[in-house]
Amino acid sequence: MMANRPSSDANPFALLDWYRAAGVDLAVGELPQDRFKSSIKPAKAQADKPDAAVRNPVPPPASMQAAPPEAPTAPLNADPEAARELAAKAQTLEALEESLRNYDGCALKLRATQLVFADGNPEADVMVIGEAPGRDEDLQGKPFVGRSGQLLDRMLAAIGLDRNTVYIANTVPWRPPGNRTPTPAEIATCLPFLHRQIALVAPKFIITVGAPAAQTLFDTKTAISRLRGQWQVLEIAGLSVRAMPTLHPAFLLRQPAQKQLAWRDLLALRQAMDAENTSQ
Repeated sequence: MMANRPSSDANPFALLDWYRAAGVDLAVGELPQDRFKSSIKPAKAQADKPDAAVRNPVPPPASMQAAPPEAPTAPLNADPEAARELAAKAQTLEALEESLRNYDGCALKLRATQLVFADGNPEADVMVIGEAPGRDEDLQGKPFVGRSGQLLDRMLAAIGLDRNTVYIANTVPWRPPGNRTPTPAEIATCLPFLHRQIALVAPKFIITVGAPAAQTLFDTKTAISRLRGQWQVLEIAGLSVRAMPTLHPAFLLRQPAQKQLAWRDLLALRQAMDAENTSQ
Protein backbone atom coordinates (compact mmCIF):
# COMPACT_ATOMS: atom_id res chain seq x y z
CA MET A 1 0.00 0.00 0.00
CA MET A 2 1.40 3.33 -1.00
CA ALA A 3 1.87 5.98 1.64
CA ASN A 4 -0.21 9.18 1.37
CA ARG A 5 1.64 11.79 -0.58
CA PRO A 6 1.75 15.32 0.77
CA SER A 7 -0.61 17.72 -1.05
CA SER A 8 0.86 20.50 -3.14
CA ASP A 9 -0.31 23.09 -5.68
CA ALA A 10 1.11 20.93 -8.47
CA ASN A 11 -1.22 17.99 -7.79
CA PRO A 12 -4.37 19.44 -9.48
CA PHE A 13 -2.41 20.33 -12.61
CA ALA A 14 -0.89 16.83 -12.71
CA LEU A 15 -4.42 15.38 -12.49
CA LEU A 16 -5.57 17.56 -15.40
CA ASP A 17 -2.60 16.39 -17.46
CA TRP A 18 -3.58 12.79 -16.71
CA TYR A 19 -7.19 13.44 -17.80
CA ARG A 20 -5.98 15.02 -21.05
CA ALA A 21 -3.73 12.07 -21.76
CA ALA A 22 -6.70 9.75 -21.18
CA GLY A 23 -8.76 11.66 -23.75
CA VAL A 24 -10.98 13.65 -21.38
CA ASP A 25 -11.28 17.10 -22.96
CA LEU A 26 -14.59 18.29 -21.42
CA ALA A 27 -15.07 18.64 -17.68
CA VAL A 28 -18.82 19.53 -17.71
CA GLY A 29 -21.40 18.62 -20.34
CA GLU A 30 -23.79 21.11 -21.89
CA LEU A 31 -26.82 19.28 -20.43
CA PRO A 32 -27.22 17.75 -16.94
CA GLN A 33 -27.33 13.97 -16.74
CA ASP A 34 -29.50 12.12 -14.24
CA ARG A 35 -27.38 9.12 -13.19
CA PHE A 36 -30.21 7.68 -11.11
CA LYS A 37 -32.60 7.75 -14.07
CA SER A 38 -30.06 6.11 -16.40
CA SER A 39 -29.65 3.21 -13.97
CA ILE A 40 -33.39 2.41 -14.06
CA LYS A 41 -34.42 -0.28 -16.54
CA PRO A 42 -36.78 0.77 -19.32
CA ALA A 43 -40.45 0.33 -18.53
CA LYS A 44 -40.88 -2.05 -21.49
CA ALA A 45 -38.20 -4.41 -20.20
CA GLN A 46 -39.88 -4.51 -16.81
CA ALA A 47 -43.27 -5.11 -18.41
CA ASP A 48 -41.91 -8.18 -20.21
CA LYS A 49 -41.37 -9.91 -16.87
CA PRO A 50 -44.16 -8.83 -14.58
CA ASP A 51 -43.80 -9.72 -10.95
CA ALA A 52 -46.54 -11.69 -9.25
CA ALA A 53 -47.07 -8.93 -6.71
CA VAL A 54 -47.63 -6.47 -9.56
CA ARG A 55 -50.11 -8.79 -11.28
CA ASN A 56 -52.08 -9.22 -8.06
CA PRO A 57 -51.47 -6.12 -5.98
CA VAL A 58 -52.51 -6.27 -2.35
CA PRO A 59 -54.23 -3.06 -1.20
CA PRO A 60 -52.64 -1.36 1.81
CA PRO A 61 -54.45 -1.43 5.15
CA ALA A 62 -57.30 1.06 5.54
CA SER A 63 -55.28 2.98 8.14
CA MET A 64 -52.55 3.63 5.56
CA GLN A 65 -54.80 4.59 2.66
CA ALA A 66 -55.00 8.29 1.80
CA ALA A 67 -58.28 9.92 2.69
CA PRO A 68 -60.36 11.12 -0.27
CA PRO A 69 -60.24 14.86 -0.93
CA GLU A 70 -62.77 16.77 1.10
CA ALA A 71 -65.61 18.11 -1.03
CA PRO A 72 -66.68 21.72 -0.55
CA THR A 73 -69.63 22.12 1.72
CA ALA A 74 -72.83 22.60 -0.28
CA PRO A 75 -74.72 25.87 0.16
CA LEU A 76 -77.51 25.69 2.69
CA ASN A 77 -79.94 27.39 0.33
CA ALA A 78 -79.30 27.80 -3.38
CA ASP A 79 -82.90 28.61 -4.36
CA PRO A 80 -83.17 31.87 -6.36
CA GLU A 81 -86.75 32.27 -5.16
CA ALA A 82 -85.55 32.25 -1.55
CA ALA A 83 -82.94 34.84 -2.53
CA ARG A 84 -85.66 37.05 -4.01
CA GLU A 85 -87.72 36.84 -0.85
CA LEU A 86 -84.73 37.65 1.33
CA ALA A 87 -83.61 40.57 -0.85
CA ALA A 88 -87.11 42.03 -0.98
CA LYS A 89 -87.19 42.31 2.81
CA ALA A 90 -84.24 44.73 2.85
CA GLN A 91 -85.49 48.30 3.10
CA THR A 92 -82.05 49.91 3.15
CA LEU A 93 -78.65 49.22 1.60
CA GLU A 94 -77.27 48.48 5.04
CA ALA A 95 -79.96 45.85 5.60
CA LEU A 96 -79.30 44.38 2.15
CA GLU A 97 -75.58 44.12 2.87
CA GLU A 98 -76.30 42.38 6.16
CA SER A 99 -78.65 39.97 4.39
CA LEU A 100 -75.86 39.06 1.95
CA ARG A 101 -73.42 38.49 4.80
CA ASN A 102 -75.83 36.01 6.33
CA TYR A 103 -76.83 34.43 3.03
CA ASP A 104 -75.52 30.89 2.39
CA GLY A 105 -77.11 30.25 -0.99
CA CYS A 106 -74.07 31.03 -3.16
CA ALA A 107 -71.13 28.63 -3.18
CA LEU A 108 -68.73 31.48 -3.98
CA LYS A 109 -69.03 32.62 -0.37
CA LEU A 110 -67.35 29.41 0.82
CA ARG A 111 -63.98 30.29 -0.72
CA ALA A 112 -64.03 34.09 -0.81
CA THR A 113 -62.15 36.08 1.80
CA GLN A 114 -65.00 38.50 2.38
CA LEU A 115 -68.10 40.08 0.91
CA VAL A 116 -67.50 42.84 -1.65
CA PHE A 117 -70.76 44.78 -1.49
CA ALA A 118 -70.23 48.24 -2.99
CA ASP A 119 -68.25 51.46 -2.96
CA GLY A 120 -69.02 55.09 -3.66
CA ASN A 121 -72.01 57.34 -3.06
CA PRO A 122 -75.36 55.52 -2.61
CA GLU A 123 -77.18 58.73 -3.59
CA ALA A 124 -75.31 59.10 -6.88
CA ASP A 125 -77.08 59.49 -10.22
CA VAL A 126 -74.66 57.06 -11.89
CA MET A 127 -74.24 53.41 -10.92
CA VAL A 128 -71.34 51.35 -12.30
CA ILE A 129 -71.83 47.58 -12.37
CA GLY A 130 -69.04 45.12 -13.06
CA GLU A 131 -68.75 41.35 -13.18
CA ALA A 132 -67.21 40.04 -9.94
CA PRO A 133 -64.48 40.89 -7.44
CA GLY A 134 -60.88 39.98 -8.22
CA ARG A 135 -57.99 39.25 -5.88
CA ASP A 136 -57.41 42.84 -4.75
CA GLU A 137 -61.12 43.43 -4.28
CA ASP A 138 -61.45 40.21 -2.28
CA LEU A 139 -58.68 41.34 0.06
CA GLN A 140 -59.86 44.93 0.52
CA GLY A 141 -63.61 44.35 0.44
CA LYS A 142 -64.27 47.04 -2.19
CA PRO A 143 -65.03 46.72 -5.92
CA PHE A 144 -62.57 47.90 -8.56
CA VAL A 145 -59.49 48.62 -6.47
CA GLY A 146 -56.88 46.71 -8.52
CA ARG A 147 -55.25 47.77 -11.80
CA SER A 148 -58.57 47.74 -13.64
CA GLY A 149 -60.10 49.80 -10.84
CA GLN A 150 -57.36 52.38 -11.15
CA LEU A 151 -58.07 52.65 -14.86
CA LEU A 152 -61.79 52.95 -14.12
CA ASP A 153 -61.05 55.86 -11.79
CA ARG A 154 -59.15 57.62 -14.57
CA MET A 155 -61.95 56.92 -17.05
CA LEU A 156 -64.52 58.44 -14.70
CA ALA A 157 -62.27 61.41 -13.96
CA ALA A 158 -62.08 62.14 -17.70
CA ILE A 159 -65.79 63.04 -17.66
CA GLY A 160 -65.78 64.76 -14.27
CA LEU A 161 -66.81 61.82 -12.07
CA ASP A 162 -65.19 60.00 -9.16
CA ARG A 163 -66.10 57.58 -6.37
CA ASN A 164 -67.88 60.37 -4.52
CA THR A 165 -70.25 60.91 -7.46
CA VAL A 166 -70.88 57.30 -8.57
CA TYR A 167 -71.96 54.07 -6.89
CA ILE A 168 -70.04 50.90 -7.80
CA ALA A 169 -71.20 47.27 -7.46
CA ASN A 170 -70.85 43.85 -9.13
CA THR A 171 -73.22 41.18 -10.43
CA VAL A 172 -71.89 38.81 -7.73
CA PRO A 173 -70.38 40.07 -4.46
CA TRP A 174 -67.90 37.24 -3.87
CA ARG A 175 -64.73 36.44 -5.79
CA PRO A 176 -64.93 33.34 -8.02
CA PRO A 177 -61.92 31.01 -7.59
CA GLY A 178 -59.12 31.95 -9.97
CA ASN A 179 -61.08 35.01 -11.13
CA ARG A 180 -63.15 32.83 -13.42
CA THR A 181 -66.47 33.99 -14.86
CA PRO A 182 -69.38 33.31 -12.47
CA THR A 183 -71.55 30.36 -13.46
CA PRO A 184 -75.22 30.84 -14.43
CA ALA A 185 -76.27 29.25 -11.12
CA GLU A 186 -74.08 31.63 -9.12
CA ILE A 187 -75.44 34.62 -11.03
CA ALA A 188 -79.03 33.43 -10.58
CA THR A 189 -78.70 33.25 -6.80
CA CYS A 190 -77.05 36.69 -6.55
CA LEU A 191 -79.12 38.56 -9.14
CA PRO A 192 -82.09 39.28 -6.82
CA PHE A 193 -79.73 41.08 -4.46
CA LEU A 194 -78.31 43.16 -7.32
CA HIS A 195 -81.80 44.07 -8.52
CA ARG A 196 -82.72 45.16 -4.99
CA GLN A 197 -79.47 47.11 -4.74
CA ILE A 198 -80.33 48.98 -7.94
CA ALA A 199 -83.86 49.68 -6.68
CA LEU A 200 -82.57 51.08 -3.39
CA VAL A 201 -79.95 53.30 -5.04
CA ALA A 202 -82.42 54.36 -7.77
CA PRO A 203 -79.78 55.79 -10.14
CA LYS A 204 -80.66 57.79 -13.22
CA PHE A 205 -77.96 56.07 -15.29
CA ILE A 206 -76.22 52.70 -15.17
CA ILE A 207 -72.90 51.84 -16.78
CA THR A 208 -72.22 48.11 -17.16
CA VAL A 209 -68.57 47.24 -17.72
CA GLY A 210 -67.69 44.01 -19.49
CA ALA A 211 -69.72 41.31 -21.21
CA PRO A 212 -70.89 39.31 -18.15
CA ALA A 213 -72.41 42.35 -16.44
CA ALA A 214 -74.19 43.52 -19.60
CA GLN A 215 -75.42 40.05 -20.54
CA THR A 216 -76.68 39.46 -17.01
CA LEU A 217 -78.59 42.70 -16.63
CA PHE A 218 -79.96 42.78 -20.18
CA ASP A 219 -80.65 39.01 -20.22
CA THR A 220 -78.92 38.47 -23.54
CA LYS A 221 -76.06 36.49 -25.07
CA THR A 222 -75.12 39.25 -27.50
CA ALA A 223 -71.39 40.00 -27.59
CA ILE A 224 -70.18 43.12 -25.80
CA SER A 225 -68.72 44.35 -29.10
CA ARG A 226 -72.28 44.71 -30.37
CA LEU A 227 -73.86 45.81 -27.09
CA ARG A 228 -71.45 48.58 -26.15
CA GLY A 229 -72.34 52.13 -26.97
CA GLN A 230 -76.06 51.34 -27.29
CA TRP A 231 -78.41 52.84 -24.73
CA GLN A 232 -80.71 50.31 -23.08
CA VAL A 233 -83.62 50.74 -20.69
CA LEU A 234 -83.68 48.59 -17.55
CA GLU A 235 -87.03 48.01 -15.84
CA ILE A 236 -86.41 46.88 -12.26
CA ALA A 237 -89.05 46.93 -9.51
CA GLY A 238 -90.98 49.70 -11.21
CA LEU A 239 -87.81 51.70 -11.78
CA SER A 240 -86.85 52.69 -15.34
CA VAL A 241 -83.14 53.38 -15.78
CA ARG A 242 -81.13 54.24 -18.87
CA ALA A 243 -78.14 51.90 -19.12
CA MET A 244 -75.02 52.03 -21.26
CA PRO A 245 -72.84 48.91 -21.77
CA THR A 246 -69.14 49.53 -22.25
CA LEU A 247 -65.85 47.62 -22.25
CA HIS A 248 -64.24 46.37 -19.07
CA PRO A 249 -61.10 48.21 -17.88
CA ALA A 250 -59.28 44.86 -17.60
CA PHE A 251 -59.92 44.30 -21.31
CA LEU A 252 -58.69 47.81 -22.09
CA LEU A 253 -55.45 47.10 -20.23
CA ARG A 254 -54.89 44.16 -22.58
CA GLN A 255 -56.15 45.99 -25.68
CA PRO A 256 -55.21 49.69 -25.27
CA ALA A 257 -56.33 50.47 -28.83
CA GLN A 258 -59.94 49.83 -27.77
CA LYS A 259 -59.89 52.71 -25.27
CA GLN A 260 -61.26 55.00 -27.96
CA LEU A 261 -64.49 52.97 -27.97
CA ALA A 262 -64.86 53.22 -24.21
CA TRP A 263 -64.17 56.96 -24.47
CA ARG A 264 -67.09 57.33 -26.87
CA ASP A 265 -69.35 55.52 -24.41
CA LEU A 266 -68.25 57.79 -21.57
CA LEU A 267 -68.85 60.89 -23.68
CA ALA A 268 -72.36 59.62 -24.42
CA LEU A 269 -72.94 59.25 -20.67
CA ARG A 270 -71.63 62.75 -20.02
CA GLN A 271 -73.91 64.21 -22.70
CA ALA A 272 -76.93 62.37 -21.27
CA MET A 273 -76.11 63.63 -17.77
CA ASP A 274 -75.77 67.21 -19.00
CA ALA A 275 -79.05 66.96 -20.89
CA GLU A 276 -80.75 65.61 -17.75
CA ASN A 277 -79.41 68.49 -15.66
CA THR A 278 -80.46 71.06 -18.25
CA SER A 279 -84.02 69.78 -18.39
CA GLN A 280 -84.49 70.08 -14.64
